[in-house]
Amino acid sequence: MTPSRTEWLKELWHYRELLYFLAWRDVTIRYKQAALGAAWAILQPVMGMIIFTLFFGRLAGMQSGDIPYPIFVYAGLAPWTYFATVLNTAGNSLIGNSNLVTKVYFPRVLLPGASAAAGLLDLAISSSVLLLLMLYYRIAPGWTLLWLPVLIVGLVLVSVGVSMLFAALNVRYRDIKHAMPFLIQMWLFCTPIVYPTSLVPERFRPLLSLNPCWGIIDGIRSALLGSSTFDTPAVLTSLASASVIFVVGLLYFRSAERSFADVI
Repeated sequence: MTPSRTEWLKELWHYRELLYFLAWRDVTIRYKQAALGAAWAILQPVMGMIIFTLFFGRLAGMQSGDIPYPIFVYAGLAPWTYFATVLNTAGNSLIGNSNLVTKVYFPRVLLPGASAAAGLLDLAISSSVLLLLMLYYRIAPGWTLLWLPVLIVGLVLVSVGVSMLFAALNVRYRDIKHAMPFLIQMWLFCTPIVYPTSLVPERFRPLLSLNPCWGIIDGIRSALLGSSTFDTPAVLTSLASASVIFVVGLLYFRSAERSFADVI
């Protein structure tokens, strides 16, 4: 029997310490016996920045307005890497923890939630490079930096929401894990990370901002780099879209949760 909403929230609060231990376990497993350790959190967006700067910035001549292209790309890649990593790890969290799911009772939503919480450490580490780049290019944030906490919450919401959908679907349809890398790659190019939103005709931007990563990631970049192109309507639309995705993911996850132990 599925617990009521109030009972379920009480369960989440009761198991709050388990979320911390699961997140810490994900961090330790990720970097256990890794030669570079936590440096992997920096290496991924840095290598992406170098590759995109070489091919798009130098060879293709991609323009990024008044912001140097390397830091423009990195400011988008840092939150994107968090989103993509959470989807990869949380999407497989139920299958990867099948022993826990079948033998021990706890709110299963803690597994994708722990992946999202663990990924925040990587995001903080990769952001340190962004701070160094801002110092190097002498870029200071403006008043839009006040949006940053709201945008980070939105990023976590959409990451957890999509992850819950993928994780629940992955239990029933095992080929989801093979489709996830392709979907994430396509999503990357549907988000303004390697190109500015100014390249997109203005009439299409309201539609594209329904992609939650569109306004959130571009908003994070604009908030940090003090860009004058902070698009408030797109940010609000993407935040609303992220909230809807989170609710839909949570409702589907809860409805499918009863059969996890049997199907897995």
